[in-house]
Amino acid sequence: MNGQIILITIAVYAGVLVLIARMTGRGHTDNAAFFLANRQSAWYVVAFGMVGSSLSGVTFVSVPGLVRQIDMTYMQMVFGFIFGYIAVAKILLPLYYRLNLISIYSFLEKRIGRHGYKTGAAFFLLSKLVGAASRLYLVVWILQTHVFDQWRIPFAVTVIVSVLIVWLYTYRSGIRTILWTDVLQTFVMLAMLIAILWQVKNTMGLDMSGMMDAVTQSPHFRIFEWDNWGSRQHFVKQFFSGIFVTIVMTGLDQDMMQKNLSCRNLREAQKNMYWYGLAFTPLNFLFLCLGILLLGLAAQFNVALPTANDDIVPMFCASGMLGYSTLALFTVGIIAAAFNSADSALTALTTSFCIDFLQTEKGGKVEARRTRLIVHAGMAAMFVVAILIFKALNNRSLIDALYTIVSYTYGPLLGLFAFGLFTKRKTKDRLVPFICIASPVACFLLNHFIYRATGYLFGYELLMLNGMITFASLFFCSQKNNHTADTSFLT
Repeated sequence: MNGQIILITIAVYAGVLVLIARMTGRGHTDNAAFFLANRQSAWYVVAFGMVGSSLSGVTFVSVPGLVRQIDMTYMQMVFGFIFGYIAVAKILLPLYYRLNLISIYSFLEKRIGRHGYKTGAAFFLLSKLVGAASRLYLVVWILQTHVFDQWRIPFAVTVIVSVLIVWLYTYRSGIRTILWTDVLQTFVMLAMLIAILWQVKNTMGLDMSGMMDAVTQSPHFRIFEWDNWGSRQHFVKQFFSGIFVTIVMTGLDQDMMQKNLSCRNLREAQKNMYWYGLAFTPLNFLFLCLGILLLGLAAQFNVALPTANDDIVPMFCASGMLGYSTLALFTVGIIAAAFNSADSALTALTTSFCIDFLQTEKGGKVEARRTRLIVHAGMAAMFVVAILIFKALNNRSLIDALYTIVSYTYGPLLGLFAFGLFTKRKTKDRLVPFICIASPVACFLLNHFIYRATGYLFGYELLMLNGMITFASLFFCSQKNNHTADTSFLT
């Protein structure tokens, strides 16, 4: 595929995003628009855009690759996601709307105290910065390898330009703009996924019926794991992990909740969560089906597959086997996926730092907007630095390690919110930072020693264990609440 066409495609796509930003930001550049879109968002716009936010560039390349290793058992976790979204809609959203929150971590100050509040916000900032930067790094690395290296464009330039584009269309109106760019980017990702599936079908010489048979008759079309309890893919582990992963990575994540809180009222926010949760399931199924078809295509044409699962989709799209246009489709698809997750992460990081640490909303509107612009630029610079650090380490397997570290940091958030929501006890606020640091360390050591003793390696259930240790520690350090403390907002 001609590199000039790809560069023009990227430039046009970026130009459209900036144009949308100017249209949606006209007359709405204050912090009320940036943080919560003036709380006037239509639920169906938010729901459609959130689908794309969840399907990051990592999903685009990693989920199909999972099929080779664990078949389609990832769907067990996806089924758990549905119940997780229901829990968020029924338990957390009513609380956030009742308290009229901008940053969801403000709840921790009301319920636990200032140290608990700052600790929860700090864990979010660490998790989101590392997670979002690592997702963007993977996508930039793919673009660099398959597109920009042939133009001898330095990796650092690719990174800076990518982050600059995201900054350009988010700095004016934040969430107000992102809600509409998410709609565009979700549509682009879905169109690219369907187009690539169609190209694979045609290359294999199949009609629609034949494609369905190729998927369902594949030995990799195994969704459920019931027998081996020691397996990380056992249904019980995957299903309940899916529930709790959704609760913490959606319901306790400022990035995802900020969009929900921009809806006009609680009822619309809940409606958004239900439809978004349902739509997420068939899309993951399609990504896994793509993985099965690519494995079948490799077997049909005796193609040697790369060692890393994440390289399977990029290899086929860049090889020319699926037609030269597929590389352009793939390029636009992962750019849309990368921008869709990076833009909301950048906005959420800016929001949390401004509200939770600088408390900008307590000052004048002009000064608050000026501070927000500075913080937003600073967060964009931190994205660039983090991605360049990942590149300097020069180890793509680091991505898996980083996601594991990020999952550890959500455990204390789970414990903090669970203690705040389901008890009315008062814990020792000054001990909260130490508890939230000690809990992931304890989980890491426990996982290490159990693995050495039994050979069993924890999977996502570590998140639940982490949350339980945090909750138990907070409870142990607590006492019955006095009658003067206000916990009426819990009911």
